[in-house]
Amino acid sequence: MKLAIPKERQPHERRVAATPETVKKFIGLKLSVSVETGAGLESGISDDQFAAMGATIAPDEASALADADIVLKVQRPLIEEVALFKRGAVLTAIMSPGADRPVVDALAAQGVSTFALEFVPRITRAQSMDVLSSQSNLAGYKAVVDAAAIFGRAMPMMMTAAGTVAPARVFVFGAGVAGLQAIATAKRMGAIVSATDVRWAAKEQVESLGGKFVMVESDEMKAAETSGGYAKEMSDEFKAAQSALIAETIAKQDIAICTALIPGRRAPTLLTHAHVKSMKPGSVIVDLAAEQGGNCEATVPGEVAVVNGVTILGHFNVPSRLPVDSSALFARNQFNFFQPLIEKDGSGLKLDMADEILKASMLTRDGALVHPSLTS
Repeated sequence: MKLAIPKERQPHERRVAATPETVKKFIGLKLSVSVETGAGLESGISDDQFAAMGATIAPDEASALADADIVLKVQRPLIEEVALFKRGAVLTAIMSPGADRPVVDALAAQGVSTFALEFVPRITRAQSMDVLSSQSNLAGYKAVVDAAAIFGRAMPMMMTAAGTVAPARVFVFGAGVAGLQAIATAKRMGAIVSATDVRWAAKEQVESLGGKFVMVESDEMKAAETSGGYAKEMSDEFKAAQSALIAETIAKQDIAICTALIPGRRAPTLLTHAHVKSMKPGSVIVDLAAEQGGNCEATVPGEVAVVNGVTILGHFNVPSRLPVDSSALFARNQFNFFQPLIEKDGSGLKLDMADEILKASMLTRDGALVHPSLTS
């Protein structure tokens, strides 16, 4: 079987779907590997490094994808790339099907079996395949680093002969993977950290990292988590009470990190224009939900905005701002997804559609749309 790694062509994407480490492992499973020239350059990987592991370097995407049985990508292909895929090929990537349905339809028409890695279920057996966790972890770290770079003061308390520098106050919205990493990073940098989340289980996690948990306690909040570990949409009454508490808290903060997402839906609004106006000039907001509309009303997706002296970072694709590490983790997620599927002699894939991982993540197969989100 031939495995192909083309360049990423979506905007703001600097990652690559394989590394020399995973290429070597795939070749060890008796696959041939073709890498499009320059695919890893923005992730600090040269063609020579891939070639040293046994990969063939293809001069262009068409050559890389020619007769490829497996295609690894970080993000979904552009629609003009789909015609280059072999009928019957298997594609894995972060697909975000709701954002570009024509691409998914084109992949189905091309006869490509497509797996959306973001739909891999959060079960113990699939932890090593979880691209959302591996990438969100880095995004949470990068959010704090970006905020500290913009913030005009030091993060930790400093006692000097000239006087004492007060520590920065950091508030984190959402205590999922990105939020918990943001809390841990801000604490390591010496800030006073507090956080909020609609999931009751997050309280213990936040406090274990040294943060203060800020939340309206109610029965609704204690049940606000899906079986998959995500936050549920809350009632209007809860949102109003929480907003009042946040309004009181946010005015005292120097940095806010927004990480709250609801799978498949627009990001919830957590910081209003009034909240932003209440913050001190020089404060910084980092909105990791910018690509899904943003948690902050003042966020300008893809840009850095300044409102009443408050800087709001709305960068797209924050994991891609750390392309070396994010590519390394993503590549391992990809390898861990495929390893149990590859026949021992490298002759084919064992696609057992009764397997809950494959069933949950497959979008297209045999010319048809098969995922419930696409067929309902």
